[in-house]
Amino acid sequence: MSKKVENLMLGSWLTALTAMLGSLYFSEIRMYEPCTLCWYQRIIMYPLVLILFIGYLKRDVNVALYSLWFSLIGMFTSLYHYSIQKLPFLTDAAPACGRVPCTGQYINWFGFVTIPFLAFTAFVVIFICSLLIIREK
Repeated sequence: MSKKVENLMLGSWLTALTAMLGSLYFSEIRMYEPCTLCWYQRIIMYPLVLILFIGYLKRDVNVALYSLWFSLIGMFTSLYHYSIQKLPFLTDAAPACGRVPCTGQYINWFGFVTIPFLAFTAFVVIFICSLLIIREK
């Protein structure tokens, strides 16, 4: 395995790990209760931490195919969640999503960075790394 592929695998894993630890920080330290769509994003992200770590340890580039699909699904989930937070015509029509509304914004850094935006960014990074690994393979 080339050094480039090894670095991409490590970068993917570190991105997933950071996203997982960030979501745990928001819920366990800051006490922000996750909404239903946040839980779906966690369900997609958390296994990536384990899958990518095992793939990195075993030097198995085939995990990029799995991380590609997980991250693609995660990207669409996060993009939908972000859209119902930021687009007024979707916010008004958003369905009730449990005890915590999915349209709520615990953080809103710089006027656009919300928790789903952070998740979307992590999924995009993992997706791009996975594509590059598959291309190099």
